[in-house]
Amino acid sequence: MTQPNRAKPSVPPGKIIALDVGDARIGVATCDPLRLTVRPLRTLLRHNRRTDFDALAKIYAEEEAVLVVCGLPYNMDGSEGPQAHRIRNWAARFTRALRNILGDDVPLVLWDERLSSFAANEWIAQEGPHPAGQDAIAAAVILRSYLDVQRTCR
Repeated sequence: MTQPNRAKPSVPPGKIIALDVGDARIGVATCDPLRLTVRPLRTLLRHNRRTDFDALAKIYAEEEAVLVVCGLPYNMDGSEGPQAHRIRNWAARFTRALRNILGDDVPLVLWDERLSSFAANEWIAQEGPHPAGQDAIAAAVILRSYLDVQRTCR
């Protein structure tokens, strides 16, 4: 895993999935292989770690993704609170689970998700509700932010 919002070493071309991990749901978004467009994919209701990780591994494989971007919920002052620590621990377990499920290391980037819920609400206000749900829209906002920064780092 890399530190949040740091440029990632070269990742092969292809799709990325982004996750907005909450206590009850996980929003999932993806992009096209050229990383030009982002779309909310689905919202998973959380059950238990194994079920959640299996479902996410299936999505990763189906989407033929090459990277996971996971939102990290910083406090507004930039500090990490208890939820950020939970997500860091969850992401470490998820990375290990993906290695076991898929038989290969999956690169994962933690990305600052501050204001992603606000931006998702703005999206819904402009575009209307999305069938994938608000959590998937928040994941799309996180992915759009990641891709925008990667473009400026080139």
